This record gives sequence, structure tokens and C-alpha cells, in this order.
Amino acid sequence: MNKTEFITVAGFAISFLFHMTQTEVCPPSCNCKSLGEMKGLQIDCSSRKLTEVPALPINTKRLYLQNNSLTSVPPGALDNLRSLEEVKVFDNPWNCDCHILYLKLWLEDVSAPSLANIRCATPAPVRMKPLGELTGNDLGICKKLLPIKCLEFFWRDLILIAGAIITLILVAWALKFSKKLVCQINLSQYDCRRQLLGKRISKNHKIQ
Repeated sequence: MNKTEFITVAGFAISFLFHMTQTEVCPPSCNCKSLGEMKGLQIDCSSRKLTEVPALPINTKRLYLQNNSLTSVPPGALDNLRSLEEVKVFDNPWNCDCHILYLKLWLEDVSAPSLANIRCATPAPVRMKPLGELTGNDLGICKKLLPIKCLEFFWRDLILIAGAIITLILVAWALKFSKKLVCQINLSQYDCRRQLLGKRISKNHKIQ
């Protein structure tokens, strides 16, 4: 197996490992609709009295979480939705303290219009204030908590990198073992041929 084939196999193995860790099924509390082959899913979790965001398929294209009882979103909960095109999260009693920062930053990158439609329910100083208008003064205590969240992301990424390295090592070992096995088979066949040839020559000498 040449270098190109090895890289292809290794890439496939890493991709398989990554996708095995992702959720591929429709959340039981939501209604899922296919948007066509290879076009992703529409996940409708609206008006379900949800208190937390369910695990979502990675091929989610449209996500509707409006009119629930969501107060915050755990850091990293939406990071795997890389093909998302539309999201609605308004009409939830969002608690706009430090823990809302992840959702705010995520929406700024993914869907700024959705961010404009979100208003805070608590705490009292920011009640009914648009989430997009919160400033550093409103979230001042987050300065102490952000390093902890960053540390969580660090360990998560470290685990993913370690998994990818282990997968590469296993693939390399398997390729080396298979190559060695092929060589042994070839040598065995060569030895057998030599023995057969030797027997034939010895037999011919006896006949002569």
C-alpha cells in the first residue's frame, strides 16, 4: 500500500471516528422533516415546553426552538450544527446572566437576525432587554467564569485530538501487520516452489 492509499484510509478512519460521536437521530421531543436527499433536516422543537436543548443531528438545516421554557444553552451544545441555515429561538424565558454568553456569541456568528429577536426575562436589571444589546457591563461577572469555559473546550479538543492520534496509530499498525503478513505468505509460496523444484530435480537425477 502506497503513501496516498495510507492517507486515504487514515482520513476515512478519522472521519468515521468523528461521526460515531455525533447524534444522528431525531430528538424524541421534536418533529423532524427531511428537506430532500443530501439537503439535511428541519427540526421543529417549538412549543414543546422544553427546558433544555435536546441532542440534535449534525445535518440539521433548520432549527426551531421558539416558544419553550429555555433559560440558557450549555457551552458547545450547538457547535456540531455546521450546516445550519435557519434558527429560531425567540419566546423563551432567557436568563441573561453569564451563562447566556455562549448563545449570544454563537448567534452572532450563525444568525444575527435571530439574535435581534431574543429578549431577556431575567435578571431584573436586563428584563425585556434585547440579548444582542447586552454589553460587558451587563455580563461583568463572566470575566471570572470564561476561563473555566475555555478550559472545558480545551479538554474536549484534547480528547478529540488524542482519539485521532490513536486511530492513526492503529491504522498504521494494521497496515504494517498486513504488509508483513503478505510478505510471509509470499516467502512461504517461494519456499514451497523451491522445495517442489528440488524434488523434481532429485527425481530426474534418480531416473537418469
